[in-house]
Amino acid sequence: MLRLGAVLIGAALLSACQVGTKSAKQYGYRGTGMDQITLAAASKKIDPINVVPPPPYDPPKPGGRPAKEAYQNVQVLGDISEDEFSYTMAAITQWIAPEQGCNYCHNPANMASDELYTKKVARRMLQMTRKINTGWTNHVHQTGVTCYTCHRGQAVPTENWALPAKGNPDSILGNLHGQNKPMIATAYSSLPNTAFAKYLLDSNSSPIRVQTTYSHPSQYPATKNKVTTMGAEGTYSLMMHTSTALGVNCTFCHNAGSFQAWNMSTPKRVNAWYGYRMVRDINGEYIGSLASVFPKHRLGPQGDPLKVNCTTCHRGINKPLGGVSMVKDYPALRPTAPMVTAAAAPAAAPAAAPTKMP
Repeated sequence: MLRLGAVLIGAALLSACQVGTKSAKQYGYRGTGMDQITLAAASKKIDPINVVPPPPYDPPKPGGRPAKEAYQNVQVLGDISEDEFSYTMAAITQWIAPEQGCNYCHNPANMASDELYTKKVARRMLQMTRKINTGWTNHVHQTGVTCYTCHRGQAVPTENWALPAKGNPDSILGNLHGQNKPMIATAYSSLPNTAFAKYLLDSNSSPIRVQTTYSHPSQYPATKNKVTTMGAEGTYSLMMHTSTALGVNCTFCHNAGSFQAWNMSTPKRVNAWYGYRMVRDINGEYIGSLASVFPKHRLGPQGDPLKVNCTTCHRGINKPLGGVSMVKDYPALRPTAPMVTAAAAPAAAPAAAPTKMP
């Protein structure tokens, strides 16, 4: 009886404590542990949150008067036609504020006015979307993104984060360093939930690194191990978040034979490398620049805007919206010559695949 109990407990641990029939697909050579484990039932149904909405109406034909000539104060989409502008605005309304309608961003008595903060935010987000679709193709490829990728019919994306409230540094109970507060973002583990701030805040975020070539702690020279246990916990917290966000296990990107080696990893690890940097750029260059624009009720405990992480787009699947390309129906969001100001443009993504762990 005890033996049977041990077998059942072992089976539960190996299946990540998720009840249901599992399916496994081998990605690497036999014996390397390169398998992806998924719930069989999950692969047969589509979560409503990942259903792609249809266009508001048939796309307009090319040509026509430019939007910047037809309307006043068009600062981002002025390069498209008047008809395409109206079509894109109708889609954005459907994606972000289906109940509030145009008045969520506009004063109906003066559509050109910038008096509502939501219009200023929307303008910056359009710049960001265009930049993602033209400057971060190493991550989004030709699938691209639209406002719906994050918003899913909500004015504020439900998957967001902000800097946590500061604890009391003089109290063990008041300063837990984000630990022992299980949350879905870290797969309900006791790992620090502050890893987003450390790794996904902006372009100055810390390198995502755990493995070293030396076994002893950080008091040794810089040529040896400079990674602390606390640093490793933060990195693993981010990895748990990524795994949960994409609905995959570690071997989706890494080789179980060597988590560190790039030449043994899957191509998806390179895609993730660019993805982390894209998220940093979104949070720092675009969302961070709106800190003074958002009202107090749209800010976190430390007064910073609500930011994005991997779950904001992925929602539990490795390809947002199942890999469907919405942007093909909205060319205004992926222009051949995007009208993005120098201040809005992020640092260029690396042209080649990384040679070491970021």
